[in-house]
Amino acid sequence: MAAAEGGRNLTLADVTVTDERVARRAVMAAAIGNLTEWYDFGVYSYLTAIISKVFFANLSPGLATLATLATFAASFLIRPFGGLFFGPLGDRIGRTKVLATTVILMACGTTLLGVIPSYAAIGAAAPVLVLFARLVQGFSTGGEYAGAMTFIAEYAPDKRRGFLGSWLEFGTLTGYTFGALLVTLLTAVLGDQRMLSWGWRIPFLIALPIGVTGLYLRLRLEETPAFEQLVAKSPQHGGTAIRDDFRLIFTRHWRALLLVGGLVIAWNVTNYMLTSYMPTYLTTTLPRHGERGTSSMAANVLQIVVLLVLMVIVTFLGRLSDRVGRRPVLMTGSLALVVLGVPMVLLLQVGGIGPTFLGLMMMGLSLVCFSSTAPSTLPAMFPTEIRYGGLSIAFNIFVSAFGGTTAAVMGALILATGNLLWPGYYLMAAGVVGAVCVYFVRESARRPLAGANPAVASEEEARELVAQAQADR
Repeated sequence: MAAAEGGRNLTLADVTVTDERVARRAVMAAAIGNLTEWYDFGVYSYLTAIISKVFFANLSPGLATLATLATFAASFLIRPFGGLFFGPLGDRIGRTKVLATTVILMACGTTLLGVIPSYAAIGAAAPVLVLFARLVQGFSTGGEYAGAMTFIAEYAPDKRRGFLGSWLEFGTLTGYTFGALLVTLLTAVLGDQRMLSWGWRIPFLIALPIGVTGLYLRLRLEETPAFEQLVAKSPQHGGTAIRDDFRLIFTRHWRALLLVGGLVIAWNVTNYMLTSYMPTYLTTTLPRHGERGTSSMAANVLQIVVLLVLMVIVTFLGRLSDRVGRRPVLMTGSLALVVLGVPMVLLLQVGGIGPTFLGLMMMGLSLVCFSSTAPSTLPAMFPTEIRYGGLSIAFNIFVSAFGGTTAAVMGALILATGNLLWPGYYLMAAGVVGAVCVYFVRESARRPLAGANPAVASEEEARELVAQAQADR
């Protein structure tokens, strides 16, 4: 049961009442940044074959595909630097200002890729500029997702944090699905030749108006209640050196860093396996190794259907985690990866619409256990004064090392060994890491965030909480 800081009696003044309309606006503002990020990833993933021909025309098909995937992975190498820069800054000057900056930077990085001339036009400068665009996008993303998780968690009532946090991943799925659907429609309308010539640029150019919309929504919001409480309690907050925050994060909260990292590995290996590598695996890797594979159009449509199903499920699982706890949902996803990692890949190797859809759906259902619950689990592992920074650093280090590199690592391993089961083995290993971390994670459902007042959705609920706390004393 919630109690006031210092063990004194809980009063109405100690309870934060979050207006439902403001909470909805906060969720929308946070989710649209995530939509922008994953729209870019979806477009890049589905245009991998075209990008490899446009910007890596001097390489053999296998090496061109690997170079394209490696360029995608390169954006993740700079993400920790973005996290180190934007995260502690968000703990100093506020969440809203930093998130407004990251969303427009992400949109600019994506748009830039759509205007770069081809290798045939400017030679080696083309892939260099592609790499630069990916690095801009990666640096800004380093401060985006952890900030969006922090933003929603600090606005959400304690009893609804899982449900509201799951809308962040609804934005992820929407962005990726929109990107994939747009590429599929353009390919169908324009045809392969015009798509290769100029049509591929259209999806990247659309990112700019999406980013401007996100900027507008974020600038309309005030700071989160938890951050305002922090500033009210410590007016000098922000005046100390950021290196003090780093020292606090890496010495006092190292255990939280490791647990967040382990959950991020399980979550994002699955995420990027499904969204970034599967289009290439189904349409290029399997046929190249003599397997049946799947046509580009069929693979695109099947994956879009899977993502649409996950969009329906994700918020229901988020709400379920508010009732039964975060840990049971996360453990279900981890164990599913361990048990089903190889079988789902074997189904993909069979080929055909039915087995391919079943394999992708099994992977997607494992993923949604994390994506529905992790956005409310991870922010609760750090106190308010270092939440944005701690979460940004942990999230981006591990997502860069293990998540964003998934496609490139899979491509390299299969190219080197010829073993098409590597995706299954990788998913199993990620599931083991996730299960171990879930075992040690403290349950956070229906509890206040560390360093913040209890948060409720109405005055009536606040009075009930105070009365219950006084009765318990």
